[in-house]
Amino acid sequence: MPKLCSSSSLVILVSFVPFSSAPAQVALKQLSRDKFTNTGSQHATEVEPHIFGYGSTMVSAFQVGRVYGGGSADIGFATSTDAGATWTAGYLPGITQAQNPANPYQYASDPAVAYDAKHGVWLIESLPLGSGQIPAVLVSRSADGIHWGNPVGLALTSSSDKSWIVCDNGASSPYFGNCYVEWDDPAAGELIQMSVSTDGGRTWESPLATAGRALGLGGQPLVQPNGTVVVPINNSSQGAILAFSSHDGGASWSSPVTVSRIREHLDPGGIRSGPLPSAAVDMNGTVYVTWEDCRFRSGCTANDIVMSTSTDGATWSTPARIPIDATTSGIDHFIPGLGADPQTAGSSAHLALTYYYYSQGNCTASTCQLNVGFTASEDGGATWTAPVQLAGPMKLAWLPATSNGRMVGDYIATAFSQGRAYGVFAVAKANSGSTFREAIYTTAVGQSAVDSSVTFTSAGEIPVPDAISDRPPRETPILIR
Repeated sequence: MPKLCSSSSLVILVSFVPFSSAPAQVALKQLSRDKFTNTGSQHATEVEPHIFGYGSTMVSAFQVGRVYGGGSADIGFATSTDAGATWTAGYLPGITQAQNPANPYQYASDPAVAYDAKHGVWLIESLPLGSGQIPAVLVSRSADGIHWGNPVGLALTSSSDKSWIVCDNGASSPYFGNCYVEWDDPAAGELIQMSVSTDGGRTWESPLATAGRALGLGGQPLVQPNGTVVVPINNSSQGAILAFSSHDGGASWSSPVTVSRIREHLDPGGIRSGPLPSAAVDMNGTVYVTWEDCRFRSGCTANDIVMSTSTDGATWSTPARIPIDATTSGIDHFIPGLGADPQTAGSSAHLALTYYYYSQGNCTASTCQLNVGFTASEDGGATWTAPVQLAGPMKLAWLPATSNGRMVGDYIATAFSQGRAYGVFAVAKANSGSTFREAIYTTAVGQSAVDSSVTFTSAGEIPVPDAISDRPPRETPILIR
């Protein structure tokens, strides 16, 4: 049976039992459901959630009514103001025609959430889809995370993709209250664009490119306590993780540095997945970035989730494997959602990772068993808890089809509230006739590393020499709306 190294006062070898296909035992809470009936969408489906927590409030946003060619009928939200005990769900107004025929846009995609502590406002950015010149990104505003106004548009364009948002909530930062939106322009070869707001998202400055006009997609901007903005991002072919920064409140952006090349296994079964980064920052400003990668698996037969860290956005640690299971397990891991407790830091930083996996990576579209897993760390990623199965197994036929494969999301996310982690993720059940039954869920009770008495480490592991991806090279520009 495969072995992993267990961390305790005495380091010992502990047998590791891979995930089974038995139903998960963790209690889940459904946050929302697709109530739309518009043509063009696959109902009832919800995919691609993000979540952000501030104090006892957490706000999640996601696509509702997924469209095969890109986007969804509308952007849904689910908000808890009591640290996950209860949730209120709804749809963002003023965006799509499925929500109101008078609205200007056909579909919407790529939501992400931020909170601006200086101005006391919650923000959800989304990507409007239509034809001709439309805003590159929309930003919806709310004082309480429940009642939302019509969105503000940023920068008219004919092409945008993979947007994200963050705000500077550091009270000692010289740029406290700045909010930053990132997206890329496929028509310009995935040109990275950044825009800044200093008034709580009411108005936004003209977008700026990085120094050298770098290309990339899937960026997740983060803000350190000193006001430095660090943006982990894929390069335009998704063959490397990059990072670029701003030290002047978004007035200028550096050229990217390379965090790491990506060695990626092609996840089987035709599922929509890829090595987009999931990133988080702790209280003292250490940045953590994770992605799916096969460098520790002989023959690149499955992906692990790997992590690199930085204190300045310029110098990054060698990627380390998150030890969810043994490298000989055959389990395939992908679509990570990383969170960091903002009240912890450094060697005591609390991290939490929600992710999807196949219990057996050697599978086909008809045999793949899709699950949701969770692991956590209380020492900045030096050790991790034994994995917990949150949901599954699911059949791929229960997921909506897209132009890039069956979909649960290009990303998911994890947030902390009052010291406990809440992942948000799509869970599918068997179809009801021709109708899907895929919705957004979280755990009924937040998860924590203290829930596990055993932790594991991957210290000392060395990647397979000359590991290479088995996924065919991607052509650019890539559209993953």
